[in-house]
Amino acid sequence: MRSITVRNVPDEVHRALRVRAAQHGRSAEAEIRDILENAVKPESRVKLGSLLADIGRRAKLTDEEFAVFEQVRDKTPAEPVSFE
Repeated sequence: MRSITVRNVPDEVHRALRVRAAQHGRSAEAEIRDILENAVKPESRVKLGSLLADIGRRAKLTDEEFAVFEQVRDKTPAEPVSFE
């Protein structure tokens, strides 16, 4: 696991971090890790199907337009991948 050093943290920020850590029952270091993780990781990942469905809703396709996708869709079963 990687380490990060943060320099020149203002005293009031350091104090607030320690208070927040104590409120959550963990060390300041654990609190900082939690803050960083929540800042860079989305609450839930966007799933491709949901994204495509949302795009379709925004495009306001008619039933006839949507039916075109079903007509041209390749319905051939997928073949398993061979690594040999």
